[in-house]
Amino acid sequence: MARVFLGIGTNEGDRLENISRATQILAASGAARLIQMATIAEPPPLGPPQRDYLNTVVEVETTLPPQELLECVKRLEQQLGRAPSSQRWGPRIIDVDILLYEDRIVEEERLTIPHPQLHQRRFVLEPLAQLAPDLVHPVLKRTVQELLEELTSTKHPRPAERTGRGGQAPSTQHEAESSRGEQCGSSGG
Repeated sequence: MARVFLGIGTNEGDRLENISRATQILAASGAARLIQMATIAEPPPLGPPQRDYLNTVVEVETTLPPQELLECVKRLEQQLGRAPSSQRWGPRIIDVDILLYEDRIVEEERLTIPHPQLHQRRFVLEPLAQLAPDLVHPVLKRTVQELLEELTSTKHPRPAERTGRGGQAPSTQHEAESSRGEQCGSSGG
């Protein structure tokens, strides 16, 4: 099983439910097993004026190779209603990114691992540091905690008010029932 960290963000609809459904669908699909989830943060959005995002990072285990996991993640996003957008950093019902996949380095047209902006985004580094502060970035050869401290000591102000239930995916009975049978590869919901 490969240890993988996924970034999850949402700023449309019921944002907590979107995060919960994404983690539940991923787990129900058999594509990955959820190990832990960081506290959910609400940083200001990048790009054009829009509703604030909720962001978190989850650690999962998977037997899928990176490219298959990417396909699964893209199907999950579509299943939750994400429409293709030409607007960079635009509003999204759900956004799931593969941040790190073991210590692999992947540079392909559709997939770059580690995520190329991981080390520049506090809203990714803070929750990632909650889960794995000593994890070493395979390209930069620095720990997640070191990258966060470096980012904090530079020009970037501290955003993010904590809004989640640290370490647990938000869930309701309705969400658990509605995610049963949903598969990462299915198009229905």
